[in-house]
Amino acid sequence: MALRRFYNEIKGKKVSEVPEHVKPMLSLNYIKRAIQRGMGNYHAKYIETDSPDPIFHVCFGGMIFSYLVALPHERRHLEHAQQHAQQNH
Repeated sequence: MALRRFYNEIKGKKVSEVPEHVKPMLSLNYIKRAIQRGMGNYHAKYIETDSPDPIFHVCFGGMIFSYLVALPHERRHLEHAQQHAQQNH
């Protein structure tokens, strides 16, 4: 949704005008406000309505995070197993 809005904003601009439009969006205050706005929207949509979705978000987010943390170790293990298999054949 935000990407579509951003695309529509820059669609009519010339290439030389795009950096001037994007530069304020990269400031620390803009990012802080965007995060606060997103957290406020999340709170209004899920917390105030007593929705069970935040529990699912935490569970699935935890699973994804644990997978990403374990991924480098698993890749090293796979590479070692493949090297060991090549040496035996």
